Order: sequence, then C-alpha cells, then structure tokens
Amino acid sequence: MNKSLVLASIVAALALAACSKKEEVAVPATPAPSVVVVPAPSADAAAAAATGAASAAAGSAASATDAAQAATSAASSAGTSADAATSAAMSAASDAKK
Repeated sequence: MNKSLVLASIVAALALAACSKKEEVAVPATPAPSVVVVPAPSADAAAAAATGAASAAAGSAASATDAAQAATSAASSAGTSADAATSAAMSAASDAKK
C-alpha cells in the first residue's frame, strides 16, 4: 500500500506539472526606427526668424499697452458714472423724505 501511495503521488505530480506548461508565443521583431538627418538652418535664416519674432513681440506689447490704457480709461469713466448715480440716488432719497 505504501508503494502504491508513492506511485500515485508521482503520477499526480507529473500530471499537474504537464498541465501547467504554457506555450511560448513568438513575438515578431520590430524593425529599428530609421533616423532622418535634417540639415540645420543657416545662421541668416535663424537671424531672420528671430528678428521677425522680436518684431511681433514688440507689436504685441504695444497692443497690450494700448488695451491697458483703454481699460484704465473705461474704469475711470465707470467710477465717475457710479459716483454720479450715487449722488442722484442720495438726492432722490433726501427729496422723498421731505
């Protein structure tokens, strides 16, 4: 009986070992990406691009300054209008009390 128990254990171990094996899937090799060499732009082209960018930035700064001045003027006008409205409301309230 002892021999049959050992033999049954060995057969069970072999069966379990055979069931757990998985096939390895072959992964196709991907080709290495190709390298494209792009020549660097000339110094003149780079200088022209930098000059254009600086000019655009200066134009944007001038526009921003103009917009800020317009906003300041509008805020000042709104403040003046609010003061006038407050004065009118106080005068109307004073007249209503009389």
